[in-house]
Amino acid sequence: MVVDDSAVIRGLISRWIEAEPDMVVAASLRTGLDAVNRIERVDPDVAVLDIEMPELDGISALPLLLAKKRNLIIIMVSTLTRRNAEISFKALSLGAADYIPKPESTREPAAAETFRHDLIQKIRDLGAKVRRAVPVSSSPPLAPVLDRPRQPSVRPALAPVAHPQLLRRAFGTQPPRALLIGSSTGGPQALMALVAEIGAVIDRFPVLITQHMPPTFTTILAEHLARSSQRPVHEAVDGEPVKAGQVYLAPGGRHMRVVRHGTEAAIALDDGPPVNFCRPAVDPLFASAIEVWQGGILAVLLTGMGSDGMRGGKEIVAAGGSVIAQDEASSVVWGMPGAAANAGICAAVLPLNQIAPKLVRLFSGDRA
Repeated sequence: MVVDDSAVIRGLISRWIEAEPDMVVAASLRTGLDAVNRIERVDPDVAVLDIEMPELDGISALPLLLAKKRNLIIIMVSTLTRRNAEISFKALSLGAADYIPKPESTREPAAAETFRHDLIQKIRDLGAKVRRAVPVSSSPPLAPVLDRPRQPSVRPALAPVAHPQLLRRAFGTQPPRALLIGSSTGGPQALMALVAEIGAVIDRFPVLITQHMPPTFTTILAEHLARSSQRPVHEAVDGEPVKAGQVYLAPGGRHMRVVRHGTEAAIALDDGPPVNFCRPAVDPLFASAIEVWQGGILAVLLTGMGSDGMRGGKEIVAAGGSVIAQDEASSVVWGMPGAAANAGICAAVLPLNQIAPKLVRLFSGDRA
């Protein structure tokens, strides 16, 4: 269901969706009020919801839509302003699954193509989780998503997903000297929960985070993380030294790396091409840190689409460091952590609420 007061945007998004073999536009609507009034009749899997609309805006419509269909996946779209970024963060706290910034102009081919790629990927990956949300006792295979019988508007428990036995490796023998974290879809919520519990690590070691996020959004994320952790968190600045007691967040639109300046580590930012379709990307941070801390790196991959961080994680492990991945059940999308887990590079695959205690123990000397 596409909900946007701009006929141009509605038409553009609808054409993109209809071009995909596994998707169909259930409805194309102008206002949040139209969406609320028609949600039960249309019964979509995913709603693409604009923020600024007449009659009922997106942030007001969101809880009303979820009240009528609890397992609805809502992706917020908005122009890139501080106000809309703040609203998007509020939407995440109210139950939106993700957000995506609109390009300033759909006449710019590169910006429009990035918007299309990101939106279609989010719809597909987030919608896939809805299709797996069936009672554990269900034995018949799922019908195709477009043909299956409509289910009541409740959020059923996710059935356990069977995986081949994932290979675990021992934690590195060197004590960790820096914590690196990569995340994407679902990452803001996961990061805020994680940093609230690792104050003892932040106080003694540098923490560097790459979250797939555009400019303005990372500024606000840093402010939220500072409140959650009650520790200094800021967007990294090119050339600044990397020190314990600080959390460095990659600024939107720029890759963050670590370089050695004499005996100290320093931040290096660049505007190079996207890596894994992302800028900032996790792999550049992970790979660069090896030159500074060698095997003294502990890397964490949280919820997110794609496989960013897996290649950099392999290099960290080869250098003697360790990788922890968030498990599938607690991830919004088990793409990035799943890629690392299935590559056999992880020393642990843990629910989100077990990662912080494990980090505190590891940075306190536990190597189990």
